[in-house]
Amino acid sequence: MSALLGIDHVQLAMPHGGEPHARRFWVDVMGLQEVAKPAHLAVNGGCWFEGDGVAIHCGVEDGFLPSRRAHPALLVSDLSALVAKLGKAGIRYKPGKKLAGYVRGDIADPFGNRIELMQKI
Repeated sequence: MSALLGIDHVQLAMPHGGEPHARRFWVDVMGLQEVAKPAHLAVNGGCWFEGDGVAIHCGVEDGFLPSRRAHPALLVSDLSALVAKLGKAGIRYKPGKKLAGYVRGDIADPFGNRIELMQKI
């Protein structure tokens, strides 16, 4: 039996000064809420978001390069509705190849990091 219980959060890298862009994306578009970082971590910049069992931490990284292969895969309840909302926000959705039991595709956060969206069918 594994000692692992689950995933507490996923951290995505972003460049210095990216917090306003992260907030617009994760709060306004993706529907998460920003939560305060502990003071001793807040001095490093970045921001945290949570909602319905999902926790995304955006951390400032020197020499930032977007992650185009490694990615979080987020489960969604209504992919077509989210894709429509993403389109209105100017965010491109690329449908993914078939995967048994899912409809899926990719988007990028404001910094170019890959994010996979998956809906169980």
